[in-house]
Amino acid sequence: MIPYRIIQRKRDGEELRAGEIAEFFRGYADGRLPDYQMAAFLMAVYFRGLSPAERAELVETMLRSGAVVDLSDLPGTKVDKHSTGGVGDKASLVLAPLVASLGVPVPMMSGRGLGHTGGTLDKLESIPGFRTDLTLSEFRRQLERLGCALIGQTDEIAPLDRRLYALRDVTGTVESIPLIAASIMSKKLAEGIDALILDVKRGSGAFLPELDRALELARTMIGIGDAYGKEVVALVTAMDRPLGYAVGNALEMEEAILTLRGEGPEDLRELTLALAGEMLALGGVAGSPGEGRAMAAAALDDGRALERMREIVEAQGGNPAVLDDPAILPQAPVRRVVEAARSGTVVEVEARSIGHAAVELGAGRRALGTAIDPAVGFHITVKPGDIVEAGEAVATVYARTPEDAERGREALVAAIRIGEGPAAPLPLVSHRVTRAGVEAWEGDAAEGGRGA
Repeated sequence: MIPYRIIQRKRDGEELRAGEIAEFFRGYADGRLPDYQMAAFLMAVYFRGLSPAERAELVETMLRSGAVVDLSDLPGTKVDKHSTGGVGDKASLVLAPLVASLGVPVPMMSGRGLGHTGGTLDKLESIPGFRTDLTLSEFRRQLERLGCALIGQTDEIAPLDRRLYALRDVTGTVESIPLIAASIMSKKLAEGIDALILDVKRGSGAFLPELDRALELARTMIGIGDAYGKEVVALVTAMDRPLGYAVGNALEMEEAILTLRGEGPEDLRELTLALAGEMLALGGVAGSPGEGRAMAAAALDDGRALERMREIVEAQGGNPAVLDDPAILPQAPVRRVVEAARSGTVVEVEARSIGHAAVELGAGRRALGTAIDPAVGFHITVKPGDIVEAGEAVATVYARTPEDAERGREALVAAIRIGEGPAAPLPLVSHRVTRAGVEAWEGDAAEGGRGA
């Protein structure tokens, strides 16, 4: 193999021969190919895509780069969830303990922040002492005991994807359907699941803002799952505004805790229940997603989900007292309130620019290996459709320095657009996708603003 010829051929739109994708990526995994050549190849894929055969070879190569967990001896249908990435998307932090508390095992392997979006691992690690680097034996023991483990990619599981994930994050190659699909599905297949629910984002804050591309991604991942005998269902959900109010790692962890306590924002609760209903149906403990949603709502309201999260936090080395007092989480030293400059209707809360602004504050990574600041971020208290008065507080910036706080304030002033007339936010959940096809969502997860 001559690496630069592989890069050139993909750059020029050629389909690579059988075995060439595998050889190229194995070369990167074992250190024969440097980051700069892989970055060039990823950019070529970004522009030229992969054929179905190339994509299948990439998934298999990434899957087999590490251990493939066999959980068949553990009772129950193992079901996981994955989001394609969003701003303020902390649903997994509520969903995993919720579903586990109802008897469906959830072996959840999550990622770190990618581009302008936050990562579940970074949010979990804002809990003092919380470990996401469990070994496979620890992972298995905890799953057997508690029905849930929240881990990251290790050298044992999908190590190739772990390196590619970090490289894509800093080289502008995130928004590629074959790369997204291969990344998600390789690590999900490696963790030993039987079924998977996908939260596929659409809107300005998603990696794939357009509905047609979101549906294409959903179909692609469902097809990969089908090839490996896994049942996959996708919900297409809104990311034209942040989910919930909080954006930033510790702030989002606090909001997830509040939701587990029955005190969180309505849109986060409703999306979590929609996803939980699907997972409980896939796991065989509910006869339908609607029945599963009702079961999940009861488990949130009676505290079962909160107590399961307490057990998970303690088992993974974290301080369980955070569930009673979220102030234990890291706190930013500087806060700046953002006020509405005029009266009117909130027409837009632009998610992508808010995500980029959070990265600028330090909540995300600008380069490989960059440390994040878990305390910084935003708390945005308005949604599209809300009616506000001039001078009303619409957000708070949490920053490390006064200068950072002012830059964050300016970013929010630009992102929260106030005007006249009605807003037109996307429905919280718009479509449900299965191997049988696409259908309009008919659940009760639509969201409206407080002034709508």
